[in-house]
Amino acid sequence: MDPTNDPNFTPPSLNKDIQPTAPSSQIPKNIPIEPLVLADLGNAMDAPSPHPSSGRSRVHMVHEDMKADQYKSKIPRKHTDLVNSSSDDDANVPEQILPPSAKVKSTQIADLEEVPQGIQRQSKTLEKYSFPTHRLGTMMRDDTKYPLVIVACGSFSPITYLHLRMFEMALDAISEQTRFEVVGGYFSPVSSNYKKQGLAPAPHRVRMCELACERTSSWLMVDAWESLQPKYTRTALVLDHFNEEINIKRGGIMTQSGEKRGVKIMLLAGGDLIESMGEPDVWADQDLHHILGKYGCLIVERAGADVRSFLLSHDIMYEHRRNFLVIKQLIYNDISSTKIRLFIRRGMSVQYLLPNSVIRYIQEHKLYINETEPVKQVMADKTD
Repeated sequence: MDPTNDPNFTPPSLNKDIQPTAPSSQIPKNIPIEPLVLADLGNAMDAPSPHPSSGRSRVHMVHEDMKADQYKSKIPRKHTDLVNSSSDDDANVPEQILPPSAKVKSTQIADLEEVPQGIQRQSKTLEKYSFPTHRLGTMMRDDTKYPLVIVACGSFSPITYLHLRMFEMALDAISEQTRFEVVGGYFSPVSSNYKKQGLAPAPHRVRMCELACERTSSWLMVDAWESLQPKYTRTALVLDHFNEEINIKRGGIMTQSGEKRGVKIMLLAGGDLIESMGEPDVWADQDLHHILGKYGCLIVERAGADVRSFLLSHDIMYEHRRNFLVIKQLIYNDISSTKIRLFIRRGMSVQYLLPNSVIRYIQEHKLYINETEPVKQVMADKTD
């Protein structure tokens, strides 16, 4: 999130009272996220991915994994994990890995978006808040890998298919290029105190994210903690919150051998957010070192952007370059919340740009209809 939209924003060079981040001792020390070929520096694993003609594509490997009993329940579940409704697999799933209700059955696909009912709501007050874990992995599939949770901070006003696709692109890149295993993914909508035109009230944005995740995904979740804060919360502190909930309070994740392992938390962001980190006196240097050094960043490139050149030119980012993973969009998707809001104001269709349940929610609550936004903001057309 761009810190300059905080109504109380003070340039870091003038702010001598910045709330401290979590100490390094509380954050698990994980290996860098960098791809295998770079990380192993000549080890046996340092080899190209199998050629498609070898028949060992990712889909084939997933199907092979599914044949093994010990891998019956994988976190997160992929689209290839759909089972027939008459299957009795649910009865064999160990309770400590994932509740049976999270398994998507083939008969549910048709109404996945169409019937927004039975979705657990996030609390609207901090007093009643509880961290969502209903889809968070509790046991590793592969002990040779390292657990990772993906966190996306943003406005999500409203959430779009691009926001959801970013997680899937990150999942593919991590699975194919690194030694990490994704055990969970979270949307963290910003609070209403983030002063930006076009920002719907936080409860609406949280609910739309819930509808999108619960109706279109089998592994993504929404955490309302940031949205419930009385003031804008710096991204570094949001990541500290996830570290506290997952690693400090819950002790990380269980391995197949029965040991607890610390989970790496990583920020998922678009290229526009990374570019804002390079603007002078917007992000505090200590926050950048904390976010990029202690946690790491997954960057989804946008059309026409050259993220790698930007990383090369930025001193702090270059210092932590081993903790970046740049994800190239193989099929470019430039849907933006800004353009969605514009279409709604103009009475244009937004069908197939965001989930049907979210469209229905916007219509029922008459969101974004009678609002105006600066032309400069609309033309900037950032992912939001």
